[in-house]
Amino acid sequence: MVAGRGSAGGMREPAVLAVDDIHTYYGDSYVLQGVSLEVRPGAVTALLGRNGMGKTTLIRSVVGFARPRRGRVTFGGRDITRAPSHEIARLGIGLVPQGRRIFPSLTVHENLTVAARDANGSTPWSLERVLGLFPRLGERAGHRGNMLSGGEQQMLAVGRALMTNPRLLLMDEPSEGLAPLLVRNLGDAIVRLREEGLSILLVEQNLPMALRVAGDVYVLSKGHVVYHGAPAELAADTAVTHRYLGV
Repeated sequence: MVAGRGSAGGMREPAVLAVDDIHTYYGDSYVLQGVSLEVRPGAVTALLGRNGMGKTTLIRSVVGFARPRRGRVTFGGRDITRAPSHEIARLGIGLVPQGRRIFPSLTVHENLTVAARDANGSTPWSLERVLGLFPRLGERAGHRGNMLSGGEQQMLAVGRALMTNPRLLLMDEPSEGLAPLLVRNLGDAIVRLREEGLSILLVEQNLPMALRVAGDVYVLSKGHVVYHGAPAELAADTAVTHRYLGV
């Protein structure tokens, strides 16, 4: 049984992203088996789980790389379940992919400017704003992507996604392979983005970082949501963290 949260009184804003009972396959492999979740405006929602539980498949289902056979994905109230990936991106969904996937032969400056897109909101993400968030990228602006450290590449991947001026940012395992200090710095950047009103779906295995930045947490296991609650509730539930997260 999924542990859930009690409903609060009063009306809530509609979700920026709503994933409703999606079932996604890779060939005959049944990966997502009726997954539902929501991302609220200006909030960070964390999706946690061990490797191979379907977290990246959920991201791919949202952005159109893997089509759900059943269920629905809506963004800002618009059904995007069958929309092509380029259209989904233009609607205002930015992606920080697992493994960073920056352009290794392009400079930091080129990686950022090649992704630039007109703003959907009132405060656009410009090159200057991105370099203000990640000053190290300004220092490395003329260096090619393959000359950067892992932490610098992750900053660049986040900055490149911001240059698309998204309304929703999807982050797939951004702390993977980073040293603890860099994970802390990344968490600080996510908190700043949250404070500026950006909606974020954060897919993570790093429980402490996710609990620090998120306002809402889902746990995925074997293609099912097995937990949904507030970060403090999950931190106190040792049975769930041990069984599903190995903590």
